[in-house]
Amino acid sequence: MRLGEYPPAALPVQDDARHNPAPRGNLSADQSTAADDPELVALSALGFSKPLLATLTDKARRNGTSIESELLHSRQVDEAAYYGAMARYLRLPFIAEIDPGSVADMPGLDTQLQRPNQVRINHRHKAPQVAVVPEAMRLADLKAALLAMPLLGQDLAITTPSAIRRAVWRTGAARRVRETIDGLFDRFPEFSARIVLSGSQGFYAGLGLAALIFALIAVPIETLLFLHILLSLIYFASLVLRLAAFTRQQFAGPVPPAAPPREDALPCYTVMVALYREAAVAEQLIASLGRLDWPPSLLDIKLVCEADDQGTIAALKALKPAWHFEIVEVPPATPRTKPKALSYALMAARGEFLVIYDAEDRPHPQQLREAYARFRASAAEVACLQAPLIITNARESWISALFSLEYCGLFRGLLPMLARRQMPLPLGGTSNHFRTQALRAASGWDPFNVTEDADLGFRLYRLGYHSDVITRQTLEDAPTTMHVWMGQRSRWFKGWLQTWLVLMRDPRRLIGEMGFPAFCIFQLMIGGMLVSSLLHPLIIIFMGVGTYSMLDAPADGIPAGVLSLFIIDTINILGSYLIFVGLGRGPMVEHERRLVGWRWVGVPLYWMMTSAAAWRAVIELRSKPFFWNKTPHRPTGKRT
Repeated sequence: MRLGEYPPAALPVQDDARHNPAPRGNLSADQSTAADDPELVALSALGFSKPLLATLTDKARRNGTSIESELLHSRQVDEAAYYGAMARYLRLPFIAEIDPGSVADMPGLDTQLQRPNQVRINHRHKAPQVAVVPEAMRLADLKAALLAMPLLGQDLAITTPSAIRRAVWRTGAARRVRETIDGLFDRFPEFSARIVLSGSQGFYAGLGLAALIFALIAVPIETLLFLHILLSLIYFASLVLRLAAFTRQQFAGPVPPAAPPREDALPCYTVMVALYREAAVAEQLIASLGRLDWPPSLLDIKLVCEADDQGTIAALKALKPAWHFEIVEVPPATPRTKPKALSYALMAARGEFLVIYDAEDRPHPQQLREAYARFRASAAEVACLQAPLIITNARESWISALFSLEYCGLFRGLLPMLARRQMPLPLGGTSNHFRTQALRAASGWDPFNVTEDADLGFRLYRLGYHSDVITRQTLEDAPTTMHVWMGQRSRWFKGWLQTWLVLMRDPRRLIGEMGFPAFCIFQLMIGGMLVSSLLHPLIIIFMGVGTYSMLDAPADGIPAGVLSLFIIDTINILGSYLIFVGLGRGPMVEHERRLVGWRWVGVPLYWMMTSAAAWRAVIELRSKPFFWNKTPHRPTGKRT
């Protein structure tokens, strides 16, 4: 129903108010059945029909909400018209839009972002007013108080929750941006990537580089042999970790979804999506979020946009999203990153639980219900649940096909194994479900880390929390061109480098906080991945040199050292390729395997691209450490 359009029986107060501006509190005979419920009394007095109220009452009982909340989320009434009718009923002025300049930024103001109920408006040429959002269940009490004390209404006005939120967002914007940027650094400076390299790290890095150069000059053969052995062992250890995940995958059955919760037990759930230059996928995003199987009256969906991205904001507003959608505009400020935008909006999250999605995501409709059921069945220390990400455009190019294999191996192979052993999880950048209280206790996301998901996963673990996985998937599309893939992957590697440097500022403390097994997992998942990606071409060179050495070996036999290194290098290279394909294809259904087809033969080239992206990340870490290389998205089925 559009603004101002109501059936004749739905909201007659708009007409009655003109002819009878001072309605009495007495109810007519046909309203007497609702006399025991003040909320029904108020809504009946405003003119809503009995059949509609009966339907809304049933929904409110099932969802554990108020009838008023169900009404506003039902799209049966416009918010401004509804509160305007309340203003006429109470004979108070109605303010549809609040000037942010008339609201003072004071302590506690941001609580109005979570539950907007009143705000003080300071006028230039008249007395201040208090703009309130009345609740239907207290409307009769407020009416009686105004009749008994007429002076009470002199400085009161009625407004809407959306009007208060818009004013409060703008009033506290500058202060809120400062808190967002500085919050983690001020509270946990040792967890922040704001300082790329600490003083001690710079000293030891310089000392190590000088020692390596000296060794290469003094004893080049022995140094190269030592580096060869060390690198091969690191590479092999990373391979063993993935082999363990592959083995578990072959013998352990899938984790069954948690039992869905009862309808009347559902809490409020916040959904946050950070968007930048995403006008093309706005319609698809709204439709995907609209399919989530969760009562709209218990959803708090925040579409977080950069304030100067008017294209995306206009596209979202043109779609006229439902009342539980809110567009949050983040004032321009460096660093211009996704984690900064999410942390800016975090303080307004109303949900007991919170999930992050990307603009192009299509989450399973039952994902929130499974996550809540898993949270309810888990200890309070389980702060995060990671849903699997599944690539749907594997057929479009060989890059997207191998990306699909990589994601499948990570989200349906490696992460479930780590979660089962309560090891730290390097989270994916989307479909992370959090306990909101734990997320706030960890100070949210690091605005300076461009792979904020992995960083947050390890930080939660350091603070005593755990992460787990669920099975309801989120569908995504992978990059299909070399240019887009390289930009995205180099940003990921840069963030992983930031994460490794942050955690390794004090290795002894890190071991104490995480425990030695988790410390080793961190080194293999982040450090080992970085080393193996950066030096993958060198391993291939080592294998080539080993092959030449064996062919050029004397007729009486191949030296044992040369043979051992050649075998290790061959296992590392061929084994990593085979495990990559096996770990990725294993959990796939037949349809996914058909989409990938024969493109898995491009794994060697894909790994060389990965190495190039890693080296690009090293360069960018020095020149532009906080630059966010944006990955463009297009609607499903409309990609080029």
